[in-house]
Amino acid sequence: MTKDHADQGLDRELDELTADQRWREWMCRIEAVLFASASPVPREDLARVVGQGASVDMLTDDLAADLEGRSFEVTKVASGWMLRTRPAYAPAIRAASNVGEQDLDLREYDVAVLAAIAWHQPITRDGLKDIFGKEISRDLIGRLHARGLIGTGPRSPRRGAPYTFVTTEQFLVAFDLETLQDLPDREQMEDAGLAEG
Repeated sequence: MTKDHADQGLDRELDELTADQRWREWMCRIEAVLFASASPVPREDLARVVGQGASVDMLTDDLAADLEGRSFEVTKVASGWMLRTRPAYAPAIRAASNVGEQDLDLREYDVAVLAAIAWHQPITRDGLKDIFGKEISRDLIGRLHARGLIGTGPRSPRRGAPYTFVTTEQFLVAFDLETLQDLPDREQMEDAGLAEG
């Protein structure tokens, strides 16, 4: 079933409601869509549940304000919005739930390789070797790929050209980034002791 078919019969305009009631209903619809989704929901998809000309940005801002003080929040991540548990409640979730599969389980070196890919993408294995001074194991690349943090990037059209690696939307979600521009710069990393000057 396509999305176009699925929204047939959904009254988006809600003309029978007052302006305040209509706005509240649109906020509730956006909240329901975000609650049901495990990945960021793009603006275009949220626009399918609200009236023509309604501002998805203003609705999500109002929803975020409405959720202030609650255990979860609306977050702009990657290409859309998500509902997320506030970080302050992570210990409670770990204590009461089996969320082990969600742990990225990355070593410091793994994170360094991932950061190099993020900063220099698209990058080849040789490019990573130049940065780290040694070959990056296929096993590590495989683990990062299996976790959905990296994918294959553009490849030169010449025969035998090496594969390149790029970060994915899952990378942005895992590290709570809206875009790659939100990555810390090298100076910030050096100040934090995470990169050599």
